[in-house]
Amino acid sequence: MKKNILVNPDKCDGCCTCMLACSFVKENEFSTSKARIHIVKIAEKGLDLPVTCKHCIKARCMEACVFNAIKRDKETGIVLVEQEACTGCGSCVTACPFGAITIHPEKETALLCDLCGGDPECVKFCVTGAIKFGALNTLAGTKRSKFGESMCRRG
Repeated sequence: MKKNILVNPDKCDGCCTCMLACSFVKENEFSTSKARIHIVKIAEKGLDLPVTCKHCIKARCMEACVFNAIKRDKETGIVLVEQEACTGCGSCVTACPFGAITIHPEKETALLCDLCGGDPECVKFCVTGAIKFGALNTLAGTKRSKFGESMCRRG
């Protein structure tokens, strides 16, 4: 069953701890510009939204990469960047519908969440529980249950 980072924007307070944890683990420094997860702040709605790679089944970033630097791990299903093959052309950035990919400010190669090999650091440091690591089908089941409960309260 495919696992990914699951987001609950209602719980995110915009602290950016997830971004700092990510950059420290991946780059050995606290730098939000080098994180593989990003917090989008929508001030007029008072909303902070964590955005990270969805590891799409039909990954547009992979299709867009003319250098074949973006590949899927056959065992885990995780979409990965082969840094040696990446030219930093930005085709993947343009192709990603979620804005989850950025270009490293110094190395000039694509930055893409690799789920820390199946144990995401960002999730460990999220004190509000806005991001969790789990199976997408489990999330769907939880949402169906909550929807059902809300419908019962109305009736």
